[in-house]
Amino acid sequence: MKKYVNLQDTTITMKRIFTFLLLSANFFYAQKQLTDSLKGFSYAELKKKFNDYDEKDKIQESKIIAKYYLQKAKSEKNNLQMAEGYLLVHFNEDFPLAMKYIDSVFIVTKNTRESSYDAIAYRMKGNLYYKNDNLKAALDNYIVSLKYAQRQKDQKLIAYANLNIAYINSHIGRNVEAAKMFRHYYDSNELSESEHNQTRVNLINCYIESDQLDSVGVLIKEGLDYSTKNQNKYSVNQYLYLSGFSYLKQKKYEQAIGEFSKAYDYFSDIEDNNANYVLYSLGKSYEGLNDKKKTVEYFTKLDANVEKTNITFPDLRDVYTFLIDYYKDNDDTQKQLYYIDRFLKVDKKLDEQFKYLSTELPKKYDTPNLLREKENIINDLNNNKISLYASISVLLLILILFIYLYYKSKKTEKQYRKIAQDLIHSIEKKHMEPVEIQKNEFSQEETQPLIIEEVMPEIKDKTGNALSEDVTQSILKDLNTFESKGLFLKKGITLASLAKTFKTNTAYLSEVINTHQGKNFTTYLNDLRIDYVSERLLEDKKLRSYKLPAIADELGYNNVQAFSAAFKKKTGTTPAIYIKEIENSIIS
Repeated sequence: MKKYVNLQDTTITMKRIFTFLLLSANFFYAQKQLTDSLKGFSYAELKKKFNDYDEKDKIQESKIIAKYYLQKAKSEKNNLQMAEGYLLVHFNEDFPLAMKYIDSVFIVTKNTRESSYDAIAYRMKGNLYYKNDNLKAALDNYIVSLKYAQRQKDQKLIAYANLNIAYINSHIGRNVEAAKMFRHYYDSNELSESEHNQTRVNLINCYIESDQLDSVGVLIKEGLDYSTKNQNKYSVNQYLYLSGFSYLKQKKYEQAIGEFSKAYDYFSDIEDNNANYVLYSLGKSYEGLNDKKKTVEYFTKLDANVEKTNITFPDLRDVYTFLIDYYKDNDDTQKQLYYIDRFLKVDKKLDEQFKYLSTELPKKYDTPNLLREKENIINDLNNNKISLYASISVLLLILILFIYLYYKSKKTEKQYRKIAQDLIHSIEKKHMEPVEIQKNEFSQEETQPLIIEEVMPEIKDKTGNALSEDVTQSILKDLNTFESKGLFLKKGITLASLAKTFKTNTAYLSEVINTHQGKNFTTYLNDLRIDYVSERLLEDKKLRSYKLPAIADELGYNNVQAFSAAFKKKTGTTPAIYIKEIENSIIS
């Protein structure tokens, strides 16, 4: 059988091959030119050139310089410069190869007097683990790096380790603590220009996360000016993202989307993990605009990236909760189950990381720092006995106060648990009563608004005039419906909105609630919700598995703080302890 060849296709193919070969030749020629131009440069000049290219996102050029630096050091058998070379080449390699280069730093500096490389290498290992979402290993390496830096009394290396640990604090939500560290070094003169810039990026992020938006605008402008001046596209897009994040916090969703879109185009193009943070923020912006389809579009894209890279962050819980609820509302059981499965996998990883970091950070970092501060105080006061005794007395008082507060908190927790147990028993006892009795009692509650005139208390409006029986009965009937149908769970209920629904005015409604319930409207609404959720939590295992913000949202609260305050005021205990005691009672 003959094969017929399309001559036009062959010509096109040959052109492509020729173009590829031409481009390859040009690339290797440019590479050789750059390598040749490096001859005669000192190590300091090579390192500066590497940093210049790296800041301008010229990865290939920076890789060529790093490899040349390492080869130069090897040819000269200069161990310390070989260590620097390994550090440079590791920056633009994937995880396994980068880790081998870092291990090589330990090997070539093993027999040298210069031990600062231990602090540097452990910090670099920490950075690699952090980049690959192994926060446990990252923290452990940063702690070791800090110890070596402190042993060397190298303030710069101490600063780097402290900043890296601040990143982890920020990652697990301790943004106030992290911001203090970032601010300290941002205001100091210990960092280079590029390091100062990156510290500004992290400081802004912590300020936005902790709703400290006052100086964010000024810092973003400073950062954009610096990044534009230095032609650092990566940094420019970091600030565009932060600008969008600030708008998102202020609920200026349209402006936020504009900034996020520009940042996403850049980060997705270079396949940088920051693209995932931008996708999350875009989804939240469209959620704020109540555009569920767009929210799902960005959250779905984010999930695909997370599944591919397995790199997570705490806000992913919001993503999966939204997707689960969305497909539940749309009766898409298959996708609902898929995102439940994804949520459980991600939540497990996040939970493990959080438990480890929240335990190890205070133990390995906060406590040693406090002890070091204590030692410094004592050493500084060694020449003054009176001051020394005063300091010791203060420390003892602090210790006593700490012990007192600790036992007080334990006692309070015990009281809360007892109240929670009593509440559980009272609800269980109520449920164990005969159905007929409960029914009769409920019927009495149902008919309570229809009280006959002789026993109905006189209700007066603000002018002192008594409300008519018809008006009172009508409001009581509406309140009865409001309670029995669970309408008190809707968000945004106010005295004014409820009065409008009942076709009455706020003064009448307020007077009826005060007279018949013996409480104001806010207390009345909170009591209904808390009584409802107290029973639901006891009966509904699924509801108990929700995070407190999700439970608060189901009850119509705008935030978890309002829910917790209302729960504690009504029951005398906290929702977290109540849920825990329910679980304990079930296990026992």
